Amino acid sequence: MELETLQCADAPEITSCDFLSGDFEGGSTTWPKVRLGDYVNLLAGFPFKSQQFTVNPNDIALVKGENVSQGCILWGISKRWPVSDWEKMEKFHLLPGDVVIAMDRPWIPAGLKWSFIRVGDPKSLLVQRCARLRSNNGRLDQNFLRFVIGSPSFENYVKPITTGVNVPHISGQQILDFEFTLPPLPVQRRIAGILSAYDDLIENCQRRIRILESMARILYREWFVNFRFPGHENVPLVSSPLGAIPQGWEVVQLSSLVDFAKGRKPAETRPTQKLGDVKLLLIDSLHGGTPVFTSPAKLVLADIRDTIMVMDGASSCDVTIGSTGAVGSTLGRFRTTRPDVFSAHALYRFLEAKAEEFKSKNIGAAIPHANKDYILTQHIPLPPKTIASNFQVQLEPIQQSIETLKSQIQNLHQTRDLLLPRLLSGQMERNSIELSI
Repeated sequence: MELETLQCADAPEITSCDFLSGDFEGGSTTWPKVRLGDYVNLLAGFPFKSQQFTVNPNDIALVKGENVSQGCILWGISKRWPVSDWEKMEKFHLLPGDVVIAMDRPWIPAGLKWSFIRVGDPKSLLVQRCARLRSNNGRLDQNFLRFVIGSPSFENYVKPITTGVNVPHISGQQILDFEFTLPPLPVQRRIAGILSAYDDLIENCQRRIRILESMARILYREWFVNFRFPGHENVPLVSSPLGAIPQGWEVVQLSSLVDFAKGRKPAETRPTQKLGDVKLLLIDSLHGGTPVFTSPAKLVLADIRDTIMVMDGASSCDVTIGSTGAVGSTLGRFRTTRPDVFSAHALYRFLEAKAEEFKSKNIGAAIPHANKDYILTQHIPLPPKTIASNFQVQLEPIQQSIETLKSQIQNLHQTRDLLLPRLLSGQMERNSIELSI
């Protein structure tokens, strides 16, 4: 597969100079202020018993507070429910277009916990303390609804009315009481169309990242697990603590190759960046949530080549690379100390490949914690410098393409987020919209 085919340069140009014609004329000065509850049906989820959760990927995915993130469902950490119950739980089926809001801890520093169900998402069921919103009449477009819920206005509405000390929460009635400006239906559809185009392009970039990630995983597995690197046919195998490995390779503990640092909890955080501040890396921000900024003093800092691992919680042992900032207290930073034979990307691919094994060794009953000692005592087959260097040469273009796509996603998010409140409020002037994505 040619790497250049995986770029977003082929993204279509969206031009909407005439967007504000017709029904848009007059903008928010003529649009009524309405109550959400008069236009949607709200359904709270079912209290599924945790004793019956499964890990079978063929069972039904559950949408609950822990896997509702900022604008997306984290399907990878979804609990499962027996597929045999699918028909009798019809009331709680989630359909494409449904908007979902977490009612417990609805707002966290990464942003509002809401999402919508996309075409192609897994079959899923709604769990208690999550609300599903569907338009109940022809006056509110379902696609427009998700932009209303994803708007700064709704987030700013939720934050001050969230109640509860131990578990901050919002009620269904409070959600239904939210008021917003409602354009005519044709304008709703045009607004949703423009904003959806950004979401489609973001999803397209994410799909291409998944393809590239798969290519990188296969490359790592072929070289470092199956030992099928270029020229392997001429290298005899010898015995080692890991079994047969190529002659000239050695087996070492991970602790001799990396520097590990557990993240720390900052004294304070701020929702917006100020001069001299650094981004605080949290679990949600690793999944694309809104960044939070903090002072760098006495914190563990990560650069773009460090591997970050989730150390605490349901997604413990999940890893990522390419994030920069101060590492939060639920995360750990792994940094290679011998990049000549064990590059940053080789470290990341090793930890990624072993994630499921590491999860099986978690410690802690109520909240699982990654077993740092078990991870650091893992044995690694270490190649000669020439092979390590060749591997990095092969992997680098893939990683660069991934980083390019991530940057494009960030730019698309920023542009979309700037447009969203202006479109919803009718602030955009006639003939002023010229969107080139």
